[in-house]
Amino acid sequence: MTIMYRKKYIIGNWKMNGSRQSVSKLLQALKLNHSDPSVELIVLPSSIFLEQTQHHLNDSTLLWGAQNLSDHDQGAYTGEISATMLVEFGCRYVLCGHSERRHLFYETDNNIASKVQQAQRHQLIPIVCIGETLEQHQQQRTQATLRQQLQIVPKFDQSAAWILAYEPVWAIGTGLTASPEYIHSTHTWLRQELKKFDPNLSKRIPIVYGGSVHTNNIADLLATQTVDGVLVGAASLDAQAFLEIYASAVRMNVKCIY
Repeated sequence: MTIMYRKKYIIGNWKMNGSRQSVSKLLQALKLNHSDPSVELIVLPSSIFLEQTQHHLNDSTLLWGAQNLSDHDQGAYTGEISATMLVEFGCRYVLCGHSERRHLFYETDNNIASKVQQAQRHQLIPIVCIGETLEQHQQQRTQATLRQQLQIVPKFDQSAAWILAYEPVWAIGTGLTASPEYIHSTHTWLRQELKKFDPNLSKRIPIVYGGSVHTNNIADLLATQTVDGVLVGAASLDAQAFLEIYASAVRMNVKCIY
């Protein structure tokens, strides 16, 4: 039997942060210190910095993407950004359904499914975010919430690549982090749910964790075969911290077998 492994992903979501100067400095530091292809290092800058990111990283092995996209190709959609625009600026990945998009901009599961479909049509890899709120967590409704959010999976192109990001909302930007045991249990459960759609899908799709990821907890987060990487927020804006997180992943290189 051939044993195959899923690659590790370290993904930096910069959210609405940065300036031309800080972005150049950060990208240059990442570019100079990234070298190991066994761990994919990805940055997701604000869309206004995508051209700058492409300029800095075009001759590197780092990859980049966007934090959002429209579910339309073009037209009278003021303020929106299309998949074709993202591709033109070298994007390979795009976030879909981040909790801030769900809760601050009222995106629904149907909106998110349409965005995933649009991304896949244009060969972008969607990073599909799911997660429960503090209230849902306290009421022991985590699995029911995640199961509902996963109901859009059959609408995806199952032959195309995508990444599932589990982000407990109560652990995003709060300093709270789900315990490794909790994450392991939830990721294991998520794989079982994916298996209900397609056994091969369950084996193939990476599941990354996000929620107050930092240098002090990265070793614990990656020390399990159920975590295929991390989605990093604030720490990804600090070159030293983000590179330390990346280096930890390279150093540990815990393979996720499928």
